[in-house]
Amino acid sequence: MIWIRGSRNVTALWRHIEQSIQLATGSAFIIQQQHSIAGGSINRVYRIVGGEQHFLVKINTSDRLQMFEAEAAALKELADAGAIRVPAVLCSGQADGQSWLVMEFIELVAGNAESSRCLGRALAVLHRCDSSAFGWWRDNTIGSTIQHNSVMADWPTFYRERRLRVQFDLAAEHGFTGSLQDKAELLMADMHVFFADYQPHPSLLHGDLWAGNCAFDRDGKPVIFDPALYYGDRETDLAMTELFGGFSAGFYEAYQQAWPLHEGYAVRKALYNLYHILNHANLFGGAYIIQAESMIDALLAECGGG
Repeated sequence: MIWIRGSRNVTALWRHIEQSIQLATGSAFIIQQQHSIAGGSINRVYRIVGGEQHFLVKINTSDRLQMFEAEAAALKELADAGAIRVPAVLCSGQADGQSWLVMEFIELVAGNAESSRCLGRALAVLHRCDSSAFGWWRDNTIGSTIQHNSVMADWPTFYRERRLRVQFDLAAEHGFTGSLQDKAELLMADMHVFFADYQPHPSLLHGDLWAGNCAFDRDGKPVIFDPALYYGDRETDLAMTELFGGFSAGFYEAYQQAWPLHEGYAVRKALYNLYHILNHANLFGGAYIIQAESMIDALLAECGGG
């Protein structure tokens, strides 16, 4: 959908967004064109144009304002790290029963071999930004699911309690009980096996790093967006890049050259991707539950209990 000012009425919501942008930039801004952008499963996304200015706007219901505020805080933290380009945030707000987040519009293009390697190196730099504990100062979302980030000093405990247990409890609420929950308890009881010789440091994570959440600008520099940020084991970001594909061999080679992964990653990546598969199961059901049980079976076999 494309509309040009004058061809249809501008709603009260868009007038509020114009005013919010004017306050954030300190200059006049009037929406002249609005382009709907496909691909968002949670929000309505638009590119708006006013003169030489272009912005990206996400819109949802008013109760989603905290989700947008958390995203804005995450993008700022990623920007402050200076490792990988992220869209600059302008403003967020709510009016007329809706909430919004306005950020820089970046024209994205497909990458090439060198830009993919650049992404691998940049991700390693991002992961070297650390913290004193695992988690973050505020909760956020993974998809539309609340992601609990209250900090803990111990990573296996954090991952078990703040990530897996939350998803297993949600699964039970959705009616996924029986063998899934029985296997869940066995896995969480034996999680220490995966960390017998591995103690990760809290790294700054994107948190939802699949191919749809990264691209490249016109200069070939990597750009990441739609974060589910927290501080955790860097392997979780790498694991998710493998879950749905879309990353080149050069990306992984460049990351490994910058910061080699522990040999146990080959097994732990299934433990980390289980979180995302469970989240998909809770959001969409269906075959994701079957996939989750299969992953748990394989992990229990690694523990000697399968």
